[in-house]
This record gives sequence, structure tokens and C-alpha cells, in this order.
Amino acid sequence: MKIIITVFLAAIAASSFAQQENGHKMYKKDKMKYALPSVTRSIGGSFQQFDGLNARVANLPQYEQLKDYTATLGLGWMKEQNRFISDMGITLGSSLSRHRDEKSSTIRYIGFNANAGYDVLKNENITLYPLAGIGFQAYQAVFFKDNSSVDFDDVLQSPAVQNSIHPVKFHNGFWVYRAGLGVSFKSPKHPSSSIGLQAGYTGSFQKRAWRSKENQSLRNAPKDRISQFYISLILSSKPWMMMKGSH
Repeated sequence: MKIIITVFLAAIAASSFAQQENGHKMYKKDKMKYALPSVTRSIGGSFQQFDGLNARVANLPQYEQLKDYTATLGLGWMKEQNRFISDMGITLGSSLSRHRDEKSSTIRYIGFNANAGYDVLKNENITLYPLAGIGFQAYQAVFFKDNSSVDFDDVLQSPAVQNSIHPVKFHNGFWVYRAGLGVSFKSPKHPSSSIGLQAGYTGSFQKRAWRSKENQSLRNAPKDRISQFYISLILSSKPWMMMKGSH
């Protein structure tokens, strides 16, 4: 009888220990999930004038000057710990003004940035944070001519005419600094996701000359700098936390 009772008590102790171990592992796993950064997606716009390049184009009636706005899409991550905020992301921008069949121009870019900020509010559901950072932005400017008056047979027979109807492309790249302000809102029912806004200013450290489409230096090339205002709607979420809640 004593042997049966001893075995029974040992089984209970082992079961309790196993539950504690499982509970500890689950706690560590949940803690890791909360520590992981949020995935961010953004949509917005930026505003930038390239006065140097546009001044050259203004004297050529076959080309249209670049627009001063771009629509933007972004993807990145954001992490908040002890009210300190860090984020990194990739941004794609385009003026969406290209018309291949008529005189037009378009500016497009890809940017990489890393930023740091601090939450100035002590509120679980609202985050207000100034931020600053650095990044790099690579640009392509494309100018299309109106080729509707060019004869089809001339294009077919003449390499010179073929080359003359191609769009003209220029490239540039800038190291930039960023400063702005962000705000995000969380729902108490869905703490793993938030919606917010970011707005700010991006500037380059120096002027840079425009280069050919093969990224070659050109004599007497116009120079520009980045002096850009931006605003973005930011959607953030932790997919792993949402998966947890669905079980």
C-alpha cells in the first residue's frame, strides 16, 4: 500500500513540475512575441522640386519639366521599448506622370532609412513621438518626347531615328537626414495592431550632379539637393500576435 501511495504522489509531483516547465516555456515564448518588432506598411506622398534639372529642361520645348510631388509606398518594421522607438524601412516613390505616347516626364525613387524616436506620452493606446534618422535615396528622372509625328517606316529603316525616339533618363543618389513627428493609435481590443501618421522633412547633406542612365558623370551637369516634405499613413501589426489570438 505504501508503495502505491508513494508512486501516486511521485506521479502528481512529476505532473506538477511538467506543468510548471510548460508554463515557463509559454511565458518565455509570449515574452519573445511581445519583444519582436511590428511590421509597418505605409502610403503617402512627398514634395520635392528639382530646380537644377528643371531649369535645363525649361529651355527645351520637346520636354516637360518634372512634377514636384510623388506618391509613396513603404514597408518596414518598428519597435518600441521603454518608450524609445526605432524603425527602419524602404520607400518607393513615383510622380505617376508618365505618358509614353506624348510629351511627359516622371520622377521615381527608392529610399532606405533608419530612425529613432521617443514616446512623449504615457498612454497605452496613443503614441506621440518625434523622430530623427538618416538614409539614402536613389532617383531616376525620365523625359518622353511626343513621337506621334514620326513616320513608322522611318523608324523601321533608320537606326538614327530609332535612337531619337528613346526617352532620356538621368540618375542621382543622395545621403539624407530626416526629422519628423509621428502619432499612432491602438485599440484596447487589438493591441497587436495600430494606425498612425508620420510627417516630416528630408534633406541631403550636399548637392549632387545628375548622371547618365548608365550612371556616368557628365560635364556641366545640373546639380540638385534633396529638400523634401513627406506625410504617410502608417499601418502596423504583429502577425504572430494575431495568430496567437486566433487559436
